[in-house]
Amino acid sequence: MKKFSRFLLGCSFVVAYANVSTAQDKPASTMALPKVLTISREFVKPGKAGMVHDKAESAFVAAMERAKWPTHYLGMTSMSGKSRALFLTWYTSFDAWQKDSDAVASNTTLSAALDKAFMADGELLQDMDQGVFVLSEEMSLRPRPDLSAMRYMEISAYHVRPGHRKDWNELNKMYKEGYEKAVPEAHWGMFEQQYGGDGGTYLLLSSHKSLAELDRGDAEFKLFVAALGEDGAKKLRELFGACVESSQHQLFAFNPKMSYVQDEWIKADPDFWKPKAAAAPAAKAPADDKKAKP
Repeated sequence: MKKFSRFLLGCSFVVAYANVSTAQDKPASTMALPKVLTISREFVKPGKAGMVHDKAESAFVAAMERAKWPTHYLGMTSMSGKSRALFLTWYTSFDAWQKDSDAVASNTTLSAALDKAFMADGELLQDMDQGVFVLSEEMSLRPRPDLSAMRYMEISAYHVRPGHRKDWNELNKMYKEGYEKAVPEAHWGMFEQQYGGDGGTYLLLSSHKSLAELDRGDAEFKLFVAALGEDGAKKLRELFGACVESSQHQLFAFNPKMSYVQDEWIKADPDFWKPKAAAAPAAKAPADDKKAKP
């Protein structure tokens, strides 16, 4: 790949079917995007990922299911970077978040079950943290609210230099308008971090049905660059260099065993979200062995 194209690709937004869900009591077709998104990260000890962590997390899911809790969350496991799990919980507002937290605290049965699950889960973890993000509608492009058919999530983090918010806004406008025209199927959701991290941090979330969709990224980006033209591409590079201090791109896989999702998602794809347990093999009749003792 040419140096010019590779540079732009390195600073590009990862684009493909960005989705985050909200309003768990609404059907998928009428869901809106979340206004407030919390992301909890659990860094797992070596050798404690996989089925061991899945089992510990299933205790949280079981507790929420027994309580028929109205707030849902999506669990994902890392495919790049340090071994970790992410849990995305969405709310319509900060007030809705507080009301949910108050309701959990007042439900002694659920609180006790969650405390027990936390103790078991904590034995598997090296570290954990949480960030709070707010949706930026003007920086998002045609985001889709239903994630039930998705299986992977790319999360791109951008840290904007202090005093360069105007450049950042202009850069986002160029990407949004360019992809909207050049790649009609492009979608993404942009969130600004409010708590739990450095100021000027933004997350771009993009989800995929399969990893094969990543193979289209180069072709789609070339369409975008062609639509910009030489002057536009030059301006894009200058804006990115001026306002972005650092960027990072990570890939995650959805984990249904760690997720407490709404009924609409389960009904849409029960084989993934709630697979039936494999039937135990039938016991074999004892062999007719003439030498066997009576």
